[in-house]
This record gives sequence, structure tokens and C-alpha cells, in this order.
Amino acid sequence: MSYVVNTNKEILEMLEACGVNDISKLFNHLPEGAKYEGLLDLDEGKSELEVYNFMKKISKENKVYPTIFRGAGAYKHYIPSAVKNLSSLSNFVTSYTPYQPEISQGLLQGLFEYQSMICNITGMDVSNASVYDGATAACEAMNMTLIKNKEKVIVSKSIKPSTMEVMKTYAYAYGIEIIEVEIKDGLTDKEDLALKLSDKSACFYVEQPNYFGLLEDTKELGNIVHNTGSKYIIGCNPISLGLISTPNESGADIAVGEGQSLGLPLSFGGPYYGFIASKKELMRRLPGRIVGQTTDNKGQRGFVLTLQTREQHIRREKASSSICSNQSLCALRSAMYMGYVGPKGLNEIAKRCFDLAHYTKDEIVKIDGFSLKYNKEFFHEFVIKTPIEVSKINEYLDKNDILGGLEISDKEMLVCVTEANSIEDINKFVSLLKEVTL
Repeated sequence: MSYVVNTNKEILEMLEACGVNDISKLFNHLPEGAKYEGLLDLDEGKSELEVYNFMKKISKENKVYPTIFRGAGAYKHYIPSAVKNLSSLSNFVTSYTPYQPEISQGLLQGLFEYQSMICNITGMDVSNASVYDGATAACEAMNMTLIKNKEKVIVSKSIKPSTMEVMKTYAYAYGIEIIEVEIKDGLTDKEDLALKLSDKSACFYVEQPNYFGLLEDTKELGNIVHNTGSKYIIGCNPISLGLISTPNESGADIAVGEGQSLGLPLSFGGPYYGFIASKKELMRRLPGRIVGQTTDNKGQRGFVLTLQTREQHIRREKASSSICSNQSLCALRSAMYMGYVGPKGLNEIAKRCFDLAHYTKDEIVKIDGFSLKYNKEFFHEFVIKTPIEVSKINEYLDKNDILGGLEISDKEMLVCVTEANSIEDINKFVSLLKEVTL
């Protein structure tokens, strides 16, 4: 395979289509400080050792926080040493499913086990072998529901903004209309949902817990959706499923989510993976790869790739997705994590997250000027109203090696607590919040 560089003329044409006149303008959305001009300006003729030392020096500019109170889609959980060690073995790290996949029985079995576990925690009938990330999973689920005369997608405004942006990008490319449902007191407005659903609606997408950490009334939302004949998609935090109702119990047709919480480190933003599972009747529209179990000509158990819906395997006009791969190593690592903690362990982790988050909330609201924005049920994230700018609070926390909550407005902070936060961490966090507002 060869690589042909874009000509200057082609680059200008692409920039014009994007509405900008310079490549640097494509990165204007990045915050100040995230871009470092000239960072890799190396002189020619450097030795390997010189380059290594140079890169090591640059890496020291990264700050790794020992204590984190931020989530919003990427969460710090404790990862057992066994999971780290097993997933680092070379036969897992170098695994690849070739185009005659049946020769890779070990990898296929691992992915089959992963799929089975995703079905167990979501309550759904069938799972694929993973997709690229949680936002991609939401978009692929949206595409699964599109049929002739049903091409409107209804989405709650309570979902993560990053997921909403990716869904809008997919919708633009496919000519899909996305209709947003308003929020009322931090939750999806049921009356607005009922008004915006119609017989032209393909599906409704909501997240549980939602972006503000609140628990939606997913069962009632599902009843409203199904009354119009639309499909119901729930984006879920997999750790929360150890404690709250599963998507299946809430009536979902498709369950999706970001799998990072299940044994993957934060890693400065990736790599992560997305999980996607559905009811049996939607199985043939699932994107990517599905590993199936079968028997060989000797009657022995074996594994195969099956029901591949991508355009490389069936006629392009019948393909339901263009995704051609999956995040095998990330999915295998999650299978190791789920297998290690088991159902009881997942329940205990979820309960620990819930209890610590509610303890933290109770302690914060005792501080003068701090209050809870939404007095609703939440899992392990909640929005706090602050007496001073969140940016000033986070600057003070940063000096004390704590990554504070996410700034969602000048004086509103989205705080996250997991089992990785000790009582000592929480008490120090609360104490610093008191200090910074004195």
C-alpha cells in the first residue's frame, strides 16, 4: 500500500470546503495551553539517545494527578494488578484477527467471553466485539435504527456534549435530522420528548446516568418512546450497572457506552473502546464484528466471526456500517477486569462509588456558599454551585496536586467520586474548598 501526499491545491480545496483558509484554524477549538508550537523542532542528525533524552524532557511537562475528582466520561477506577499483568502478555498485546480468523481461536474465545459479559451486565441478547469509543457506539446504534420513512433521531440534551457533537457529525454526513429534547431540572423533559416523537422518529437516545450525573427515569422514557414505534437507545456507565437497573430492565432496544471504566487507565484520553449490545431482533444490524460459537467436524467447540455487516463482506448497499475493526486489546482487558471482579465485585465497586459520592456531596454543601444544583438522585457525579469562579478553585486544587471537578459554567462544577478516592482524599478536597473561599 502506498501513500500519496495531498497537493497544495487539494489542501486548499479541502480547507475551502471547511470554511477556513489555514490548517491551523482547524484547531481553534482547543483551549490555550493545549497546543505547543514548535514542540518537536528537532535538529537534523540526532542520535537515538539524544532523541530519547529530548522526548523524556518533554514528557516531564505532563502532570499526572495522584487525586482526581473529575469524570464527565473518563473515570479513574482501581485496576487490579492481575488485569494489568495479564493484559501485558505479548500474546495478547500482539494479537490480531487475520482475514482467515478461525486460526486465531484464543483471541476469538476471549472476544466471545467479552461479548457474553457485556450481555450479562446490560441484560441484552447480543453484543459485538466492540467499536472505537463510546461516542462511536452511540452513533452506530443510531444508524442501526434508520429505516425508510424513519430518519429522524431524537436525542436528550442531558447527554455528554462530546457525544452530541459526534452524533451531529454522523447525522450531517448521512443526511439525518437530529431533534434535541429539552432538559427540566437536570433531567430529560418527558413532555417535550412526547411532543417531538412521531411516526417518523427512528429512535430516542438518552444516557444513564446523564451528563450531570443524575439518574433518569429510563423506564418511563422507554414507555413514551415505544408508544410511537421508535427504538430506544440507552448510553450507560458500565460500573453503574452493578447497582442500578440494566438497559434491558428499562426497556432499551440497544445499549451502548464507553468501556474505559472497565479496567482501562485514563491514559491522557485513550485508547478506549465502545460497547454496543442489542435485542436479538436487531442482531443483523449490529456493526463491526461478532464472534460466534460453533462446533467443528469433530464435534469440538470452536469460534468464528459471524454476521459481519460491513461493506467488505456483503453488498455495499446492504451494509449497515463501515466500521471494519474493533478495539480487541481494550475489550480483552475489560473481559479480564469483569472476570476478575465478578458480579459481586462490580456491585461492591458501584456501591462504594455511590456511598463516597454522597458523602462528598454532604460535606461540600456544609461549606458556606456551596450548594447542590440539582436535588435529584445521582450515581457518582453531581453538580455543585460555587461562591467563586470554578477556574480559581481548580487552580488552588492544582497547586495541591488535585484535579478538581469539571467547570461547566463560571460557578458550577461537575464533581466525580469513585472507589479510587479514599476518605482522606475527600476530606482534603473538602478542606481545600473551604480554604480557597475564605
